[in-house]
Amino acid sequence: MSGRQPVASRPYMPGYGTKPPDEGTGLLPWSWAEEQLNAANNYWVASNGADGQPHVSPVWGVWDGKDLVFSCATTSRKARNLAADSRCTVAAEDAYHPVVIEGTATLITDMERRLRVLSQMNAKYDAEIPDEFFAMDANAVFALRPRKVFGLDHDDFDGSPTRWVFADS
Repeated sequence: MSGRQPVASRPYMPGYGTKPPDEGTGLLPWSWAEEQLNAANNYWVASNGADGQPHVSPVWGVWDGKDLVFSCATTSRKARNLAADSRCTVAAEDAYHPVVIEGTATLITDMERRLRVLSQMNAKYDAEIPDEFFAMDANAVFALRPRKVFGLDHDDFDGSPTRWVFADS
């Protein structure tokens, strides 16, 4: 579990019949969200171009306890978008246990951290991605620091929605 502990509350969802935070499953613990982030195979990154045009693209990534870290080609549209506007949203792939992160993506330039992320990705995906893949000129590696996170359990759609807000964001 991460050292950053967010404040949980019920998100405002008019028209969905959402129960008060003390009914249904109640507010989900932050550890639940971290479990979903660790279990996800793919993540959808939503960014905006300089002209405001939205762009969504799937990526591999790892939750490192404080950031969702993912990579993409330095010349990709999402890398160009994030260089112009670092605000983005990332959703884990499971629609039955969705976790959606809103925050700011920071380019990781520290090679030691980039190689640590590469090792985590190789372990997670049972891959053999070579170190050269994360060379600065080949791939951008971003760390998305959550500001707000949303999640819910499909089996208790109206009694589990939870919003986590980080005070230090």
